[in-house]
Amino acid sequence: RYCHVNVPDELLRDLLPGPVTLVLERSEELNKDLNPFTSLVGVRIPDHPFMRDLARACPGPLALTSANISSQGSTLTVLEFQDLWPQLSLVIDGGPIGDIQSPECRLGSTVVDLSVPGKFSIIRPGCALMPTVEILKKKYGLVPESS
Repeated sequence: RYCHVNVPDELLRDLLPGPVTLVLERSEELNKDLNPFTSLVGVRIPDHPFMRDLARACPGPLALTSANISSQGSTLTVLEFQDLWPQLSLVIDGGPIGDIQSPECRLGSTVVDLSVPGKFSIIRPGCALMPTVEILKKKYGLVPESS
């Protein structure tokens, strides 16, 4: 509804829900104030029950950002971004988002641009790079955009 999906539904099911953000062409239905200077939009369905329940309760898309200062490691608990609380209207503790002992969990989602048919481009390697690239190349025959 909010983006133009040009990949098979099965590919979406292979990557989502999970630690992957798919970048696709935005649709006209998406609020113009979200990513106003690009024709692309990132779509993510996290594999976290609380976030999925929250998304289901909302009538439209959620525009979210990471709870950290840019270029710092991802936070996995609400206490880890306590220094940002004074700047926020609301903080909801839905529990840890991943294994807080795992350095890979702090890499954030793997962000992959799928807006060009038959190709992909990794925007951010993130925590799921290898399995994502394997699925895109081996199962769906997509090629890196630089090829």
